Amino acid sequence: MTDAHAPSGRNDGKSEQRHHPMPHLTREEARTRAKAWCDAWNGRDIDAVMEHYSDDVVLSSPLVVKRWGVEDGRLHGKERVRENFAIGMRTPGLHFTFVDVLLGVNAMCVLYRRESGALVGDLVEFDAEGRGTRVIACHGDPSARLPD
Repeated sequence: MTDAHAPSGRNDGKSEQRHHPMPHLTREEARTRAKAWCDAWNGRDIDAVMEHYSDDVVLSSPLVVKRWGVEDGRLHGKERVRENFAIGMRTPGLHFTFVDVLLGVNAMCVLYRRESGALVGDLVEFDAEGRGTRVIACHGDPSARLPD
């Protein structure tokens, strides 16, 4: 008996038609992108930050719940994400300290520390042009410190 929902190990071509993957990033390319993104935030440069995202980006973040009262924490589209980020840029003392970047397939996770001390991980899935099309932000407890 076979499971109709189990992966068959073959590509039926449908997934390739829906999503054309971008070339794989090297670790150094990912670090360069992530640092540029942190620098844009630290410089309060909303245009430079938004260059990293596709027009149809979906952002999922606990801050969306807090700021907008959106129960599922998701904002759809570049303009809505831009509105959200513009609010974030008004945070007193805002500063992102780059920690590291983790690589995935057509994705990376940017690890950084906020001015509050919270460790944050933004998992970013890329479109074919290398722009973030899906972002999942995970926020740590500002009072929790990692061992040195």
